[in-house]
Amino acid sequence: MPRPPGILPATGTNSGDYNKWFRGSTAIFHALRPLVLASASPRRISFLSQLGLVPTVLTPPHEAEPAPLPREKPEPYVLRAASAKALSVLLPPEPVAVCHRLPDQPVIIAADTVVVFRNRILGKPQTPEDALDMLRKLSGNSHTVITGCALLSGGTSRTFAVRSTVRMWECPDALLRAYARSGEPADKAGAYAIQGMGACLVEGISGSWSNVVGLPLAELAQALMEMEAIIPAAAKSLAAWEEDTFLK
Repeated sequence: MPRPPGILPATGTNSGDYNKWFRGSTAIFHALRPLVLASASPRRISFLSQLGLVPTVLTPPHEAEPAPLPREKPEPYVLRAASAKALSVLLPPEPVAVCHRLPDQPVIIAADTVVVFRNRILGKPQTPEDALDMLRKLSGNSHTVITGCALLSGGTSRTFAVRSTVRMWECPDALLRAYARSGEPADKAGAYAIQGMGACLVEGISGSWSNVVGLPLAELAQALMEMEAIIPAAAKSLAAWEEDTFLK
């Protein structure tokens, strides 16, 4: 039976055609200035690395992350927390800041993610029992994941927040107990990791998946390009990138 027009054979024989123009580089962005990630999160580091961006990683002190204020809304809170993390790296207690020794003017990236259920912020569980209690609340319901991002560079600052909606199916309690005991919920807001075993608890998501993991990549890339901190790797220079964007 002949193939319909435009349908490639499923034999892999066309990989050579693909490789004729594929140059072997997986980086899609090029950094024009040093990037500093104010986070030790392996997930955030990995996200940036996948784009071809290799930041200097500085871990904010534990006390840099503030607790929510009484009656503070989730979005203002994550923006305040992300800004506090960025500032703790910009102005650490040591006499000389590491980022001050970097060449050029670095851009500091900080983020804070919370899970919100029925207008209440669910933090990170302290015990397996705490994790199980959170998971029972989320099971069979929708909740919101909000990530606040703060970008600092010299005297310039920029903040934004991104929301995603996640729905969990009504999981058997035995499954929730097994997952709570697995150890994966330990350092996760809302007691689950959508990029890990916790994906089996989620039946749907509306919005940015990377935001749920902890870093809204589309919005971050747009903000960094607008700050002229990164450009697409295909652009030879900032001037070429600006000219190409203008002509479009």
